[in-house]
Amino acid sequence: MTELEFQKQVTDLAEILGWSWVHFRPAQTSKGWRTPVSGPLGAGWPDLVLVRVKDKRLVFAELKGEKGRVSADQAAVLAALGSLAHPFPGTPLSVFTTVSAFLWRPADFDEIVKVLQ
Repeated sequence: MTELEFQKQVTDLAEILGWSWVHFRPAQTSKGWRTPVSGPLGAGWPDLVLVRVKDKRLVFAELKGEKGRVSADQAAVLAALGSLAHPFPGTPLSVFTTVSAFLWRPADFDEIVKVLQ
């Protein structure tokens, strides 16, 4: 399964389960494929950001094929986002009840289903 096929599988599931999501796609330029970003988190930003309003959940997901390698920038951004990953129960000022960050591969699909339910 390609990473693009895997992403479609995850986003289709997410939509079925009531999630909204965003993915920033690269564009071909005269210098090759580029995704325009700014800031220190840009180079390692995860493939998907998912939000489910009904239960105020926020998920960041980096998707890789079974043998795909995680870059140093991706690992750093996932670590930074993962440091925010905890429930915020009973906090009246919190926007989200949970924030989570994941590295997912096709073999993780059962876990993905559990996370997105």
